[in-house]
Amino acid sequence: MYFIHIMENKSYQRRLNLIRQHISSNKCLNRGTVPPVSDDDVVIVDCIRTALTKSGRGLLKDTMPEAMLAGLFEGLVHRNKLDPKHVGDIVIGNCLQAGSGMMTSRMGQFLAKFPETTNLMSVNRLCSSGLQAVMNVAYSIAGRQIDIGIGGGVESMSLYNMNGTIDPEKISEAIFECEPARNCMIPMGITSENVAEKFQVDRKTQDSFAYESQRKAAAAQKSGLFKEEIWPINTRVKDQKGEWKNVTVTQDEGIRETTLESLGKLKPAFKKDGTTTAGNSSQTTDGAAVVLLARRSAAKKLGLNILGRIVSYAVSGVPPEIMGIGPAFAIPDALKLAGLTVNDIDIYEINEAFASQATYCANKLNIPAERINPKGGAIALGHPLGCTGARQFSTLLTEMRRTKKRLGVISMCIGTGMGAAVVVEREN
Repeated sequence: MYFIHIMENKSYQRRLNLIRQHISSNKCLNRGTVPPVSDDDVVIVDCIRTALTKSGRGLLKDTMPEAMLAGLFEGLVHRNKLDPKHVGDIVIGNCLQAGSGMMTSRMGQFLAKFPETTNLMSVNRLCSSGLQAVMNVAYSIAGRQIDIGIGGGVESMSLYNMNGTIDPEKISEAIFECEPARNCMIPMGITSENVAEKFQVDRKTQDSFAYESQRKAAAAQKSGLFKEEIWPINTRVKDQKGEWKNVTVTQDEGIRETTLESLGKLKPAFKKDGTTTAGNSSQTTDGAAVVLLARRSAAKKLGLNILGRIVSYAVSGVPPEIMGIGPAFAIPDALKLAGLTVNDIDIYEINEAFASQATYCANKLNIPAERINPKGGAIALGHPLGCTGARQFSTLLTEMRRTKKRLGVISMCIGTGMGAAVVVEREN
């Protein structure tokens, strides 16, 4: 369940069984009972992100992915007084970079003066790439391959296009005879319309959800609630004269004051008579986020802070044409692994790819509205594809600490038909 790559090697199988036993033994059995603390826990030491800026016109539009990552790697080292040589592996999620993202991520590591002995890999699970990267590091720690690692994600949607056309000459003819395979090519906006139609999520409901996301995010920004999670990034932008100038990026750009009336005036973005608009969809955005993880014993030995721990994780498949419903299946699967129920969770960070799917998932699981994205979600903040799953850790854990909440869930839908969810527990 926790590992996808199953090898025939017997020693690997023995290690896999031990990891499964360890994770399953650390369960929150009920609301009043916490699992015993173990030196083998996979703990979250720190999590930071860049500000999220508008693709094509924001302050990070000319900033290369490796530069965003380098700034965050340096931030983790500085904030935690961490010697880079202690980091055993780095995993970065991304979807759109050239060279599969591996080159830019490794270059970012070297720009931040991490040694060549610190290994790195990149992963692509579309919208959950950042979360999958964090969990890959957790796997390595649980498997005793490393003691400390960094998981994260980065995306420049200004520099790389997610809407590139598929060359029909480079597609197997068999795909057109297989409906699920063919449906993997359905544009994301149309999958939102499919969810809205199939589950009767009307335009007013979607706009109301979008309005609440913007309202909550605007209030959080005004109150300074994002400052702790955002690490300032120094970069260069061109001014109106075309000349370069140095700037420090410290604030999310997608948050805007809006009204239900103004949202209701927007035209459908993907289908002539549809209900999905630019206002009730996630924004295309540039940004990066990183999470520092460790085995508890290693964190204690180095005097590192501990924010929380990983409790359980699940990925669940759904039909590609309604991929947005993924969280409605992944969240129950992750909760089941943790021995928890929907009502046990204090805060849900559910990525708002579209208001249609986010609304459906919340209603399907009967999640109280006040527990979902208390500082707003991707409709207000933006959705840099490979970054979001890692970004949600910083947004969630800073809010859990501020409000003294104990249990949280991060979840998102995944293009081609999946959902992912992780349960985390905050520590005092």
